[in-house]
Amino acid sequence: MKISGDDLLLARAAHWEASTPDKVFLTQPHGGGQTTDYTWRQTMDQARRMATHLAGLDLPPRSQIAIVGKNSAHWIMADLAIWMAGHVSVPLYPTLSSETARKILEHSEARLLFVGKLDDWPTIKAGVPSWVPVIELPLAPDTGALKWQEVIAESAPLAAIPQRDPGELATIIYTSGTTGTPKGVMLSFGGMVAAMLEDARTEVTPQDRYLSYLPLAHSYERYVGEGVGIFHGVQVYFAESLESFLQDLQRARPTLFCSVPRLWMKFQSGVHAKVPPRKLQTLLSIPIVNSLVRRKILKGLGLDQARYAFSGAAPLAPEVIDWYRRLGLELLEGYGMSENHSYSHASETGDARSGYVGRSRPGVETRLSEHGEVLVKSPGMMMGYFKAPEMTADVITADGFLRTGDRGELDDAGRLRITGRIKELFKTSKGRYVAPAPIENKLLSAGLLEQCCVTGSGYPQPHAVGVLAENLRALLDSGRVQRAELTRKLDALLEEVNRGLEPHERLQFVAVAKDAWAIENEFLTPTMKMRRARIEERYAPLAEGWYAAGQAVVWE
Repeated sequence: MKISGDDLLLARAAHWEASTPDKVFLTQPHGGGQTTDYTWRQTMDQARRMATHLAGLDLPPRSQIAIVGKNSAHWIMADLAIWMAGHVSVPLYPTLSSETARKILEHSEARLLFVGKLDDWPTIKAGVPSWVPVIELPLAPDTGALKWQEVIAESAPLAAIPQRDPGELATIIYTSGTTGTPKGVMLSFGGMVAAMLEDARTEVTPQDRYLSYLPLAHSYERYVGEGVGIFHGVQVYFAESLESFLQDLQRARPTLFCSVPRLWMKFQSGVHAKVPPRKLQTLLSIPIVNSLVRRKILKGLGLDQARYAFSGAAPLAPEVIDWYRRLGLELLEGYGMSENHSYSHASETGDARSGYVGRSRPGVETRLSEHGEVLVKSPGMMMGYFKAPEMTADVITADGFLRTGDRGELDDAGRLRITGRIKELFKTSKGRYVAPAPIENKLLSAGLLEQCCVTGSGYPQPHAVGVLAENLRALLDSGRVQRAELTRKLDALLEEVNRGLEPHERLQFVAVAKDAWAIENEFLTPTMKMRRARIEERYAPLAEGWYAAGQAVVWE
């Protein structure tokens, strides 16, 4: 596939600026239900003015410039400005520790940092090297630095946008890091649009709407929220906060919506808190009533206009997918990695199979190694890891396939099922290997737990540690449900799950964790993936006592 300069995101943004200057591109909330719309003309005018300022700083060509902050209209404007000025953008997660922020800023050789909307600027600030200047975006906390608005007021718009080469480095995306130090994935300008050029099956138009809330520092949100938004001219809305998320969804009523398993399950729990599962099942079985119930629920979630709804980042239990389909929302799963700019596999409307992430996308080749590892060659493939050629060589085969580290299997139709991480396999004291992910999905599918980790290396049988679903935690705290009742339900769930497992996989017990696992306590990555090593370390001192207790369900 040949990619020209006219296909790149900068050129596409200039196309919409010229052809539909007054169409709204970005919708930014700023408290109290108030929003500000930015048209293509306004977006590009601000980006051009900032680009003039950056170009006047006499930085070396193709310098790295970092952005840290929650998703916002000015996050995307800053990214465009960096590219217009001839530089490379380096996004940072807004929830980083000061130590990790410093490591990334130093490793990436960042020459400047844009600071956007943040909950904890002091933590990030402690990791910013003294020699890195800061520019403060609108909605950012007070940094005492030069403000975006001041720069825009004093700078003329850049007249001509430079032509960037498809093979040129566009961005360095540091992985969220479920283990170890984040790696800098280098993506080219061509690699960032390869997916849009290859995949014509997903029909996206400027009339579509998208809600951006997964971190733009992550490859997938960068691909969809920024990339698809710019390439196809989609209107992009932003979320105000977790507390207002449902209102944000209802305001945007997106036609395209992407989320992660934890949030799809939280939506489901929220519905069940209002309509118990048995009652909902009864209502959906009544021909005259079911369509009204489905519409009401989807409208309440803000998803009644969704043409495409996707789940990614981790496996989603088939039972949850089927639940949404009964509501009339065909929830599709996708699969990809930062290393291929999240362009790898996706289910298709009318062809989805629960538990499978779909076929290879157009232009993608897939094969399984002799050990069952998924190997992928994608047009979105990275240029390599920044300043780490040996690490790059370790993950790219001689014929150009990416070693994903995931175990998988293909059905007769070529649809891929991810069965777990190669490195997540653990051995019991009986010498038998256990793959935790499929067992975790079975436990989560009942809706009693919203988070779960199966572990037990070195013990005769594995066990699970889990966090109660949010609605059940609320009922327990209020006294409307007793621990004994939940223990009985979890006991029954454990018995049911164990019946479907091989003898060496059967769980000895389920332990209920006291606290929820969150990004803030470092049990989850910024993209809400489970940090398995951190969780295992936290509960390891308790495991011996749990095994000795001899109970099917234990509480921390």
